[in-house]
Amino acid sequence: MKNSVRAGGLAAALLTAALVAPQAAAAAAAPEVPAPTGALPVGERTLRLVDSARTDPWKPSAGPRELMVTVRYPARSSAGAKAPYVSAALSQELYGNDKLSTVRTHAVVDAAPAQGRARPVVVLSPGFTQGRSSLTALAEDLASRGYVVAALDHTYESAVEFPGGRVEKCELCAKEDVDNGALVRNRAEDIRFLLDRITGGEGLVPGLKVDTSRIGVAGHSLGGASAVEAAGRDARVAAAADLDGDLFTRQPAGGLRKPVMLLGAARAGELGGERDTWSPAWKNLTGWKRWLDVGKGGHMTFTDNQWLADSVGLPEGVPPDAYEGAFGTVRSERGNALTRAYVGAFFDKHLNGAASPLLDGPSKDFPEVSFLKGA
Repeated sequence: MKNSVRAGGLAAALLTAALVAPQAAAAAAAPEVPAPTGALPVGERTLRLVDSARTDPWKPSAGPRELMVTVRYPARSSAGAKAPYVSAALSQELYGNDKLSTVRTHAVVDAAPAQGRARPVVVLSPGFTQGRSSLTALAEDLASRGYVVAALDHTYESAVEFPGGRVEKCELCAKEDVDNGALVRNRAEDIRFLLDRITGGEGLVPGLKVDTSRIGVAGHSLGGASAVEAAGRDARVAAAADLDGDLFTRQPAGGLRKPVMLLGAARAGELGGERDTWSPAWKNLTGWKRWLDVGKGGHMTFTDNQWLADSVGLPEGVPPDAYEGAFGTVRSERGNALTRAYVGAFFDKHLNGAASPLLDGPSKDFPEVSFLKGA
């Protein structure tokens, strides 16, 4: 499939290489997802959802569209078994080794939800070839701050493990003729189906109360484009955050009047160029909007992948410029911190009505982030 670094291509290939680390790294201590910054314990529940009204567009022989979703939410207690990052089988399929199965998380499996008010919801969509696990640090952090976070896999765009250990491979990863716009539109349908479940009577987690009037969507790379698309298609989505995802579809007629945050990596030098898909879309984002840029960031700065790569090491022979394109020169702990801070501030403002001065202009706490455009 022909994609730019931002849509998957080189960065995805580099990430795969980065995680196939030398055997010496296997002896290193297992990495741990960066600790959440919020005060609330985090629970986790994994669900298999089937959209019986839609045949899978990428593999029609599979029948109805099938999705896996991980829900993280404020929990009553931090006691209990912690959720795995991924299984050994999925790690092997994704990266050629089982190292990711040793990664530790902070979420308690099937923990009882915290009591109290109904919680706002954030849906997360990962990049092309990337599973929902790639946004674990962001998801756990938002949940610790009071959000219900539903991260979904887009089946056949990455390897996905279903109950019983069945692993479906990425059918599209090696294809040359898949249209990015078609991918985005289908992902938006996946998100809308998930919203049907979130807003329906059955809900996501027994005893978990959600506020269906406060729903946001965020995503990385193709997932970011899909978040913006979902906001344009679905009235239930109140705000969307795009983490370095090129925009491949048009905004609704009359513009997208909802809040949108574009958080990119090293895009200042691309303004007006052939790879700049954000500038043409900017005028059609007619609500509250910000365009933020991490000048020394890379495409993977906004995901777990950088700190995972740092933890297991990179194989020899990867050109430095290829590494920089994927990860930039911002250290992984800073990339993780700024991603969680700005995404959290965005949803605090637009789902909770909270003051978010971080979005008003450059911050001394995050000098890596510049404001390219705002409204």
